[in-house]
Amino acid sequence: MSPLPSILGKHKVRENDQSTPAESSRDESSSALQSKKVFPTGLKCLYEPKSPVVDVIFVHGLTGGRERTWTATNAVSPWPQMLLPTKLPDARILTFGYDADVVHWRAMVSKSRIGNHAEDLLTTVATHREDDNTNYRPILFVAHSLGGLVCEDALLASKNSAEKHLQNILSCTRGMIFLGTPHMGSTLAWPELLAKLVSIVKQTNSQILEVLQHESEVLARIQKEFHSMIRARADNCHPSIAITCFYEQLPLPGIGEVVPKNSAILPAYTSIGIYDNHVGMTKFEAADDPGFKSVAGELHRWVKELKPMSGE
Repeated sequence: MSPLPSILGKHKVRENDQSTPAESSRDESSSALQSKKVFPTGLKCLYEPKSPVVDVIFVHGLTGGRERTWTATNAVSPWPQMLLPTKLPDARILTFGYDADVVHWRAMVSKSRIGNHAEDLLTTVATHREDDNTNYRPILFVAHSLGGLVCEDALLASKNSAEKHLQNILSCTRGMIFLGTPHMGSTLAWPELLAKLVSIVKQTNSQILEVLQHESEVLARIQKEFHSMIRARADNCHPSIAITCFYEQLPLPGIGEVVPKNSAILPAYTSIGIYDNHVGMTKFEAADDPGFKSVAGELHRWVKELKPMSGE
């Protein structure tokens, strides 16, 4: 499954462009505004049963989208909407979107850092649950790539918040699935990679790219504080947070391995391989897809364990 057509398609340059500088400027401004307008951000509900017992929240990764990341090539809808309800009939399924593009043709790329995305995730989820009186419903996160770091930082922000409705996000989190999350940083140099695929790079969010570099101070801070928090919760008899890490088993064609296994897994936690590359590991076409069965199996197990303690 090669990502080249979709990536190159977003950065197609017109041949024999004879437009004047003024026309080009107007065209670029219009494209930038249109792109900003249509980028899917915030929470979207993909499935809601009559009496949910848990919220499952999907968070995409670098250059992803809240539905596009989870939609197979020939599918008409994302698998969390199309396939997952059959395995988790009692779960409300939501997906969160944020501007994580690192290269964006004819538009300014978002200058938000991981901390800003984490705060957006935290406040958006907390407000949504506050509005429909589901503040104390258990939460399971499913995150791909950069989205895993965003989730971790969001829980740290929840821990440090003085607001009760924000604190509840950490208190209610019972499980986290990481799909190709670079816990030790990505060895792939994203700027060089994207420059190979696209002849002209307009804007690059260097702050987010720096976070993905090996031994990044920000990444080290997130990891250190997150694991300290997990240990402290266990020591203080708070409800534990189940964690399962999935890693890619195939290279991206022409590119190679994006997040190696030793970066995608966490010691002492379950790790499972998905026989696909970094992009394909989030796109399942059918219920018999081995990757789907593994991810859905972990979620199903956690929901079964939660049901006796759910008061909803």
